[in-house]
Amino acid sequence: MNSFTHGFMVTAGLILAIGAQNAYLLKLGLTRQHVLPSVLICIASDALLIGLGIAGMGRILDQWPQVLWIATWGGSAFLAWYAFNSLRAAFARRSLSIQDGFERISLRTATTMILAFTYLNPHVYLDTMVLIGSLGGRLPNAERLGFWAGCIGASTVWFISLGFGARWLSPLFANPRSWRVLDALIGLSMGLLAVNLVH
Repeated sequence: MNSFTHGFMVTAGLILAIGAQNAYLLKLGLTRQHVLPSVLICIASDALLIGLGIAGMGRILDQWPQVLWIATWGGSAFLAWYAFNSLRAAFARRSLSIQDGFERISLRTATTMILAFTYLNPHVYLDTMVLIGSLGGRLPNAERLGFWAGCIGASTVWFISLGFGARWLSPLFANPRSWRVLDALIGLSMGLLAVNLVH
């Protein structure tokens, strides 16, 4: 297996789990709001964090547990807040269809939320900088760039598919009840994530 394929497969195996960042990007894709900048932020964040990990920053992170502690409690509070809002939306008596009635958000709000879901989640540092980065860091210098490129390739394919592919689910979400189910599932998953972070 060459270094590009190795990086692609390692990243693909970790990135497919629907976490907080992916769930929010899916929602943006379904409502067709600010998808491109959000996708680009996700890809660039993976590229940055994995690159730092390959360069050896993961070892520094191991020596500064305070950083993960701050991210853990900050991320837990943020996820709990978002879980509450998602559950409240799930039980609200309002239309949640794509065509009308769905709350529009600004580009600033969308990008701020994506950045928060990305950088306030301590798992992203463990997955990208520590786990993937350490795997790439063990490779010979000549192979590290290929490994990093493979990681970015997997991130690019996934986030583009998730963000822009979500529109294919639009017929399902023409029914407001589907939005309530999605909001409820997102709220429950965010709440569980918030609890798991601090236990």
